[in-house]
Parts: sequence; structure tokens; C-alpha cells
Amino acid sequence: MFRAGIAGATGYTGIELVQLIHRHPQMTVGWLTSESNAGQPISAVHPVPWDYPLIRLAEALQRTGDVDVVFLCLPHTASIEPVRAFQATGVRVVDLSADFRLQSAAAYEKWYRVQHSAPDLIPQFVYGLCEVNRAQLHGAELIANPGCYPTSVNLGLYPLARAGWLSHKVIIDSKSGVSGAGRQAKLLYHFVEANENLTPYNIGYRHRHISEVEQVLDTADPRGEAHRYYFTPHLLPVNRGILSTMYVSVPEGVSADDVRKLYAETYAGEPFIHLLPPDQIATLRHVTYTNRCAISITPANPEEPDGPDYIVVATIDNLIKGASGQAIQAFNIAAGLDETLGLI
Repeated sequence: MFRAGIAGATGYTGIELVQLIHRHPQMTVGWLTSESNAGQPISAVHPVPWDYPLIRLAEALQRTGDVDVVFLCLPHTASIEPVRAFQATGVRVVDLSADFRLQSAAAYEKWYRVQHSAPDLIPQFVYGLCEVNRAQLHGAELIANPGCYPTSVNLGLYPLARAGWLSHKVIIDSKSGVSGAGRQAKLLYHFVEANENLTPYNIGYRHRHISEVEQVLDTADPRGEAHRYYFTPHLLPVNRGILSTMYVSVPEGVSADDVRKLYAETYAGEPFIHLLPPDQIATLRHVTYTNRCAISITPANPEEPDGPDYIVVATIDNLIKGASGQAIQAFNIAAGLDETLGLI
């Protein structure tokens, strides 16, 4: 049995991890941390049947021998020093913040507008997009969990990028449930502000998650092409789920059958990729409360069924495949377990 510590266990991703670990046949909870609720049981913060005591992170750092893996569900910049401390004791770390997702300190500083205090650790992390980086994840001790928006976009477009078929210009329209913003008390996420509303934010070349899309898709493209991504995120008035609609063009001579064959071959045997038949379009209900990513591919113009323009829709549950479920999947791979354990 692997013993897991969760730092930041009372946030949405943290409590999701607690529940997933309880479904996992080879994992148990070692300790849980919360700075604002330390001294209380987790059942006093969330309506769950478990009374695990919540401790402060400082105490958890003194109890590294109680765990085999630590899941860090901490705000950006808050993970860096704990990563160094846990790594020094030989504990495997899965970081759900953005602190180690990008492959250079310069990129991190560009997008997060803060200097990275541990650039020496960045090369030691494996980016935990399981369907793309499975080989690198085997045996990994430090794993950077991908962001939720980039998970949907990258899985939706990776086959095209890897084949060199992704158009230079890509328009991405993404919508996320309110839980994607965490439990922070901010006016935009209050019920009256979000309910019966749809709010775009950080539109244009501004959202931090563009950096992960560029990192994955531009690297995968054998042409070495830097694509231009027009990314518009929206706050959707639902609790959970992400739906990303992507408008792309493929090279002349590539048919609709070619595109579908490419996706089928790329994701053959993938336990959590659900490639929908041509007459279906991916929705949130295909994926909520699961670790699946549903993908649909539709010709943009019915009068031109063989393209070159297509609309790719990819959906995930932002708290599971976009966060905690993907973290468990990556850990399973790294630890040599069946990657579906605790997730189906």
C-alpha cells in the first residue's frame, strides 16, 4: 500500500483527491494539511464520512516518513519550497500547481510574472500529461500536473500536431465550471454573478495556460512550427466540467477519414480517451465525475465533408481529468501500477 499526503486538502482538488484515494485499492491517506482549518477533522470542512485530522504543512514536513507520495494542492509559488523539502527525503511529489509545468524559468516568469526561486528543479520534473508523456512518467519522482484548460486543448489537438497537420492559426473557445477557480471568495464567482451568466475573461493572448498549449503542441509538431493560438476562456455557470471547441484546418489532400483514422490510431488503447463517432458531439455529460476526455471531430462546412476545416470539441471534468484524477493516473504510471486504479 502506498501512503499519500495531501497538502491543501480542503480545496476542491484536495478533497477530490481524498475521495479518489478512498477508491484506490493500493493507496491510503497518510496525512492531510490545511493552514486555515488545522486542528479540525476534514469532516468539519467537507461533508465526508472521514475524520482525518488536518495538520499544518510545517508539521507535515516533519512527518515525511509517514507517506510515500505527496500531492501538493497549493497556490502557485507556494509549492516550490515544499517540493525541495519533500524531494530531499525521497518522497515522490505530484505538484498540482503551475510551478513546475513549464520547461524554463524564463517562461514561468513571463506568464506568471514572478521570479522562479528553484530553476534547478525544473528539469527534474516530468509534465504529467499521461497520454503524451507516458514513457517519461515511468519511474518519475517529480511530476508536474497539467492545467485543466491545457489538458482539454492538448488532448483534443495532439494527434494533428504530431502528424504535422495542425494549422498555423488555431482558434480555441473554452468554457469552465466555477470550481475551476478554486474556493477563493471573489465577486465573479458568487452565485448571483455566475448563475444565468456566461463570462469571457483573459481573452486574446493573455491566459497563462496558453504557455502549456504552446509547450505541448509546438513541440509535438515535426515541422518545428510555432502556431498562433487564439484562446478565449469563459466562466460557465455549472459546478464542474470544461468544454473546449477548437477550429482548425488540415493540409490539402487530407480527408475526413484520414483525420478520424489519425485520432483512432493515436489514442488506440487509451483507457480514458473517448473518441466519439461522427454523428456525436462531445458534451460535459460525457465526462463529468470521470477521468475521461471525450473528443468529437466535425467538418466545419457540411458541403465540404472532407475539409479542410474542422471543429474539434474536447471535454473533461476539470476536477478529475483536469486535476486530481490525472494526478492519480500519473502517479499510477510512475509507480508501475495499472494506471486506471482508483479511476474506473
